[in-house]
Amino acid sequence: MIFDASQISSQEKYRLLSGGVSPRPIAWISTRSAAGDDNLAPYSFFTVASCEPPVLLFTQVLPRTLSHKDTLQNLIETNECVVNVVSRDLLEKMNKTSATLPSTESEYTFANVESCASEKVSPRSVKNSPIRYECTLRDTHCLGQTATAGTVILLDVKSIYVADALIDDGIVNQQLLDSVGKMGGDFFSFTSDTITLKRP
Repeated sequence: MIFDASQISSQEKYRLLSGGVSPRPIAWISTRSAAGDDNLAPYSFFTVASCEPPVLLFTQVLPRTLSHKDTLQNLIETNECVVNVVSRDLLEKMNKTSATLPSTESEYTFANVESCASEKVSPRSVKNSPIRYECTLRDTHCLGQTATAGTVILLDVKSIYVADALIDDGIVNQQLLDSVGKMGGDFFSFTSDTITLKRP
């Protein structure tokens, strides 16, 4: 079946894109507003943009309300965040933080997520996240103003925390990491079932 992107609705495009480009890693992003309110929210349109300089990329899809989510608003105000990697044991708490809350209500409290101080930025980190990237805002690029339009956000990585148990000869042990992937709809995947295949 062929879908003409110019002839289908925004929601149909969203379902076909998010359902086919999967699994996607999840950036569980913690920010702090200029007023000092902590926020924690998951984003599954997320990847590495560059290694030198180290830059991460995530996309905020504009909600039907047509107003920025707290994460992007806080980033614009303070220029700082932490990207927390989601492992299997954090899945349910991460999912709970996707709820829409008032900007003054902390998802850490709402979802009972334990936090800790970060090394180089003011937003707090998810204490039990196995890998955490402390970042500053590099740039944003808005692709549209309608519902489901994306804003691409580039983050400069300033500090990287990796749990000691995951480091194997300077490399992250992928099987021990057991990170979560986002599929289409309400589906998630785990990465504990892996194979090794050498590049030619």
